[in-house]
Formats: sequence, C-alpha cells, structure tokens
Amino acid sequence: MYVTKSINADHEDLIHDVAYDFYGKRMATCSSDQKVKVWDQDEAGNWTCSASWKSHYGSVWKVNWAHPEFGQVIATCSFDRTAAVWEEMVGEKSGGQNHWVKKTSLVDSRTSVTDVKFGPKQLGLILATCSADGTVRIYEAEDVMNMSQWSLRDEIPVKFPCSCISWNPSLSRLHSPMIAVGSDETSNSGAPGGKVKVYEYSDTIRRWQLVETFSTMTDPVHDIAFAPNIGRSYHVLAVASRDLRMVTLKPAGDGKDNAGAPSRFDIRQAGQFDDHGSAVWRVCWNITGTILASSGDDGCVKLWKANYMDNWKCVSTLRADGQAVEGNTTNTNAVAATALGKSGFTKLSMVSSQANWH
Repeated sequence: MYVTKSINADHEDLIHDVAYDFYGKRMATCSSDQKVKVWDQDEAGNWTCSASWKSHYGSVWKVNWAHPEFGQVIATCSFDRTAAVWEEMVGEKSGGQNHWVKKTSLVDSRTSVTDVKFGPKQLGLILATCSADGTVRIYEAEDVMNMSQWSLRDEIPVKFPCSCISWNPSLSRLHSPMIAVGSDETSNSGAPGGKVKVYEYSDTIRRWQLVETFSTMTDPVHDIAFAPNIGRSYHVLAVASRDLRMVTLKPAGDGKDNAGAPSRFDIRQAGQFDDHGSAVWRVCWNITGTILASSGDDGCVKLWKANYMDNWKCVSTLRADGQAVEGNTTNTNAVAATALGKSGFTKLSMVSSQANWH
C-alpha cells in the first residue's frame, strides 16, 4: 500500500530535478523556467513552497542539498555554464518567504554544467560538477563559515560529454574517495568505449586516477548512483540508461601493486533489467543501500532489492496516478501507453537541447 500526493509546483516549464534534504522534510525543485523552489513539509504531510527565486540565466538542470552539518545549503547547475551555491538566511523573510542568498557562482566551465553533487561530509564541504565539455571539477570551501570562498581543487578530463556524476558515500577509511561519471552522448562520432567511468582519489600523488571504464555500457547514460555501503565490503553502482543496470565493484584481494597506483576491482554486472520497457531516467538508493528506486518513461517508479545471493528483483511498481500495478511482470507497453501520456516522447541530451550561448 502506498499513497501518492500531487503537488502543484507552479513552475512555468519542465521540471528537471527534485531533491530531498538529509531528513526528507524539505525538497527543492528546479526547472527550465530558470527558477528554484524550496518546499517544506508540515506535520500533516502537506508540502508548501517556502521560497522561490530565479537562480540562473538558462535551464536549471540539477539541484543538490549539502549535509545539514553545514547549514541549509543547496547547489544548482545550469545551461548558462555556471553552478551556484545558495544558503538560507535563517530568520530573514522577504514577501512572506524564506530568504536564500547566492554565496558563490562557479564559472570555470565553457559549456553547460550538467550535474552538481556535494561530497560525503567526512571530506569536508566539497562540491563536484560535470560539464558538457568533458570535465569534472572539484571545488572546496576550506572555511565552512565563509561559503563565498570556494577554490577549484581538481579538474578531471573525462574525455566525453558528461551528463551525471555520483560520489561513493562510503564512510570507511579503507575506501579512497571515488566518483562515477556518465555520458548521455548519442553520436557514434564521440570518444569510443563505454559511457561510464569511475575515478579514485590518491592521497599519495594527490590527484584523481581512472579506475575503470565500463566498456559494455555504450548507450546514453541519464543517471548514476553509488549505493551507501553500510556493512558491505564492496561497492554497488546503479546506472540508468536504455535499461537499468547494477554493477558491483569488489576490491581485489591483492591490494595495490605500488604506492600511488589506483585500486583494482573485480567488476561484475549484478543485474540488467528492461522492465520499464523504455528509457530509465533516474535511480536513487535508500539510506542503507538495500533498496533501489528507478523511474522511466513508462510513468512508473520501480523498487528493486537483492537477495542473499545478490540476485536483484523488482519488488514493487508504483504508478504516479496512484493505481497499483499487479505483480512484477506487467505489460510495460500497455502501461507506457497510458501512464502520464509520455509514450512517443524522447528527451534531448542536455548538450544540444538549446541554442549555443555566445
């Protein structure tokens, strides 16, 4: 049993991203209307818009919350080639709404900034962006009390137009910081090889190193997400593409050959599913990394779980209109034809969906 609740977001164009804060009590949305809206949930479970403002000069692709340890802080990225960090001024209101202030604008990208993610809190206040120019940039606020000062700490040349990034949220000190990058490039004229790459930070040589390129993933990648690995000795990565894939990265038992060399992993595809019968656009894990949610063009959200043999299975299918889907093996074509009226539509890549800026 589940309950759906429709929220009239009052955006004037397509909503590209929805992000919950750490506690799930606040929500941020961003849209092609260049606005960001922040929503608060009351005791009855109703959502009200507590702030709305124009954040960029182009479509806003993604929004992401920082850990509450750093205050009420969000980051956004846009087609206008910038990423921005915003902080809520507690106690200040304008026009009855909460007041958010732009603390900094990150302008290093020459092309559309397609994703932005705060790093795990144990790394400090750190932010990763990826761009259509094929570069991942890592920024750091060395003084968390002064969020107007961010320094560009690293640039990773990924060599394909980036569409999404994910930090490995592992809390273990045995695991070096890791980032996965995906590309939604559709043309065959681009860089050969896979559309997903994994990088690891080496403290010895103080830079990011390529750990793995998933050469079998050649379809455009729309979203990517590392699972929280509480109690796991290995990493799990979910990839949203033409279908849904789960990949496990198990550290090789022989360790590193020499200091500064990237870690070696035994890579295994734990699952590949086309149950959506259409493109998969988003993947998201629960806080323990045991349940994966995926959404697709069929208008459904599917929940996935693995058994003790690491075999993944769809355990529930949720329809946006509140109707239950009987069983796990639904007629996806029938669902796709009726749900949300989305059949027959495709999303242009974030690289080419608008005219170039000059």
